[in-house]
Amino acid sequence: MTTPQRRGRAARQSAPAARQVNYRQLRNPFTPQTVFSDDETASLHATALRVLQELGIKILLPEARKLLGAAGALVDDDMVRIGADMVAAALATAPASIPMRAANPAHNQIYENGALIFSAAGGCPNVSDATRGRRPGDLVSFVDAIKLVQSFDVIHKMPIAPEAQDIPVNLRHLETTLAQLSYADKLLTVFARGTGQAEQAFEMIQIGLNLSADDFACATWVSAVINSNSPRMLDVPMAQGIIDFARAGQMTIITPFCLAGAMAPVTVAGALVLQHAEALAGIVLAQVAKAGAPVSYGGFSSNVDMKSGAPAFGTPEHIKMQLGAGQLARHIGLPWRSAAGSAGNTADPQSVHENIMGLWGALSAGATLTLHAAGWLEGGLTFGFEKFICDIEAVQTLAELCAPVDASAAGMAFEAIKGVDPGGHFFASPHTMERFDTAFYAPINADLSTFGTWTANGAQKAEDRAAEIVRQTLADYSQPAGCAQAAERVARYVADKRAAGGEAPLMG
Repeated sequence: MTTPQRRGRAARQSAPAARQVNYRQLRNPFTPQTVFSDDETASLHATALRVLQELGIKILLPEARKLLGAAGALVDDDMVRIGADMVAAALATAPASIPMRAANPAHNQIYENGALIFSAAGGCPNVSDATRGRRPGDLVSFVDAIKLVQSFDVIHKMPIAPEAQDIPVNLRHLETTLAQLSYADKLLTVFARGTGQAEQAFEMIQIGLNLSADDFACATWVSAVINSNSPRMLDVPMAQGIIDFARAGQMTIITPFCLAGAMAPVTVAGALVLQHAEALAGIVLAQVAKAGAPVSYGGFSSNVDMKSGAPAFGTPEHIKMQLGAGQLARHIGLPWRSAAGSAGNTADPQSVHENIMGLWGALSAGATLTLHAAGWLEGGLTFGFEKFICDIEAVQTLAELCAPVDASAAGMAFEAIKGVDPGGHFFASPHTMERFDTAFYAPINADLSTFGTWTANGAQKAEDRAAEIVRQTLADYSQPAGCAQAAERVARYVADKRAAGGEAPLMG
């Protein structure tokens, strides 16, 4: 137990709080909420099976079609029809609980239903902060984002954001994997961009963490998100990624991105049927590539703004789809990922509200992993540093809900109530004085002072305060134990691969 709520907080406060917390391994304390009846959930699943068997899914990778055909799918050119028996067989071998390993065992996770794992924003091509403004992502900003993630224990998994666009794509996987090994000791993430890039990243992880081939193959050290091309298509790099990661014993998170009204039917149920069918197809491919391969069900469905066509997040439909996705994941017995997110363009009330609603939706739905929990702006186009801090406040609030409430005799405080006269107060009560410095969550960014005090202190808005926290957090950052050694071990490998030109990403 007893991990500081935030490394570096003591440097910003004259009197560090005595209260200690542990956000590293969280369990969701709430019963998952539902939006469909059990019969309706079964019907959604059955309809998705019809989609796979009667309509099929377009799979652009010949090797994937060959594997599925050999397992019993009907293959007609690039259309693949998958029967319910194949889906049932895949679900029987896909693990329901996946131990995930980090460089620091204190950050290991068990990926299963009931766990509560958070990851920062991923996949953003741009980055924004108060000092440098909005700009294309670069490696310096990518490293800064990793340092921020490392500094908050409530974020458990590395992002791949912002994109290091100043690094050629044939070398980018080398630099981003090296950065993760060099500056953090949490769960690793790699993009699925072709066999060559995946294998080089796997080799870097083995070298950097000093793992044998068996050590790596027998545990889940890294994962990749696999996005299908809704509606009903799996492209070459995504299909190849499923195969590559499955064969290496590493996890793929199969995640259709179904926007109702655009790439999916306009109804919540229709969008979920499409999402479920596409996710099942990816799960089947993972299991035919290697039975028992770690694979996660995924759902990231929302709606579009029907006036502009832009994606929307934190909407009622987004939350209903999260709840429905959770029901479908439990129906098939697999852990799953959801996501928060925001369409807002800056760390303002709109973007924070949208992200909080998405976080609540994921919590209520029982998601194992919530991606884009902190830092997402513009529907994923930008990683915002100040937005990251504003979101961390919300994520830590959810983490606090995982701690049990003290319902002991002391917690129910009868003697304290007895000791305070009617109309009195509890400020000086012995019960309060024994607990005041540990009783409540201490915000990292919220200003709880009066209007007069707030005004006298400069009337800073939340985004302004967040900018200072970003600056101080990066100044306080300390490289985790073992990271320098990991970077040193892998340096020669990276230099050799750079000199050889790296590896071009798989296209198509």
